[in-house]
Amino acid sequence: MTTMTDASVREFKMPDVGEGLTEAEILKWYVQPGDTVTDGQVVCEVETAKAAVELPIPYDGIVRSLHFPEGTTVDVGMSIIAVDVTGGAGAAVEDATPVAAEAPEEAKPPARQPVLVGYGVSVSSTKRRPRKGAEVPAQEVAAAVQQELNGHSGRAQANGHGGHSALAGLAGLPGQPVLAPVAGRPLAKPPVRKLAKDLGVDLTTVTPSGPDGVITREDVHAAVAPTAPEPVRTAPAAPVIPAPAVTYDGARETRVPVKGVRKATAAAMVGSAFTAPHVTEFVTVDVTRTLKLVEELKGAPDSYGLAGLRVNPLLLIAKALLVAIKRHPDINASWDEANQEIVLKHYVNLGIAAATPRGLIVPNIKDAHDKTLPQLAEALGELVSTAREGRTSPAAMQGGTVTITNVGVFGVDTGTPILPPGEAAILAVGSIKLKPWVHKGKVKPRQVTTLALSFDHRLVDGELGSKVLADVAAILEQPKKLITWA
Repeated sequence: MTTMTDASVREFKMPDVGEGLTEAEILKWYVQPGDTVTDGQVVCEVETAKAAVELPIPYDGIVRSLHFPEGTTVDVGMSIIAVDVTGGAGAAVEDATPVAAEAPEEAKPPARQPVLVGYGVSVSSTKRRPRKGAEVPAQEVAAAVQQELNGHSGRAQANGHGGHSALAGLAGLPGQPVLAPVAGRPLAKPPVRKLAKDLGVDLTTVTPSGPDGVITREDVHAAVAPTAPEPVRTAPAAPVIPAPAVTYDGARETRVPVKGVRKATAAAMVGSAFTAPHVTEFVTVDVTRTLKLVEELKGAPDSYGLAGLRVNPLLLIAKALLVAIKRHPDINASWDEANQEIVLKHYVNLGIAAATPRGLIVPNIKDAHDKTLPQLAEALGELVSTAREGRTSPAAMQGGTVTITNVGVFGVDTGTPILPPGEAAILAVGSIKLKPWVHKGKVKPRQVTTLALSFDHRLVDGELGSKVLADVAAILEQPKKLITWA
């Protein structure tokens, strides 16, 4: 029986597609075992805590196996797909457990440039020393590994698999990163170590249940599970009335797991709400002239360089906020808790809150302060369409400085928005409605909306916040101020 050689199988591991994220959920596989794939071909879509991202494979070959089904959350660094880079020529029978192995130096593909944020094939500055032809006896390898383990050898010999276990750890298992044992240090993968740190668990006190003494997530959770104390009876115990069991009506209730974007948004909002002291101010403004300007720009887009671009009130509101920030730049800042400093930003990455099927996301327009009105319209259109399609990249949601949330599209008058983490201000725009308004001494029907500005009171005092909000309102009431204030 012929089996595929180890060197012919390449294991593609879950990359860090979100700059520091530790896991991602596999949403959809675009290939199946037996399919032919090429370098750069998208093989699956994954969802991180920030966005949905498509992953390209960095190999040419035939898919050997998919290690995880759709809907599985996988740690960064875990192998998710095996590819036969020889094209399947040497595979008469598929091995049930392919082994990950490095290809020889001369067979390695050329260096590739990163294609995703936080992902790319690193280029090593050193060459791997070629293996010698003579094989080292298993007894010598086992002895060396046992000596390195400093105490683990007794356990291995007691199980009767000392040499085999050590060799398996050196070769690497499919989908499992190789864990180098260090004397006196428990064996655990980085995500498990992070979990233990978050839960306050000392790994040296945890009993491992994984292969070769590796500590798993379940071991860490078991270490923090409460244990029942010994009952101390000084008198006859009173009858215990059991607490009512939590019932779940499966026919009339549905439970939705909180994960991905929704989970990250929930954690960020809780952290922001209870870290930054929020203050919210409101102003109601007559935006009739702004709506007339919008109609004028739509009616002659060629005259204003807006041909083919979407023009709406949000475009002029965004421009008004940028002008107000230019007049009061201190509001464009963040709070550095570690150094107890205020960081003033000399650029504006304007965030636009967008509701998507996966939850609320806030991508931002980079360097919005330098853009003309047509450039801002183009960037805003691309941001909205990309968000609706669920293709917003993690990079597009990082580095925001000030945000706009348009709750008016849902018919809401206004709200008290929570600051995105790291930002000093967020502007909420309510619905625009025809209301009776005193205009030139007479009550007339006018287009009116309410603006709400929330800001971090550590960075922004009442005077600064009020001036920014008043400037935005003044521009929307008299849009000609864009000419004199911009």
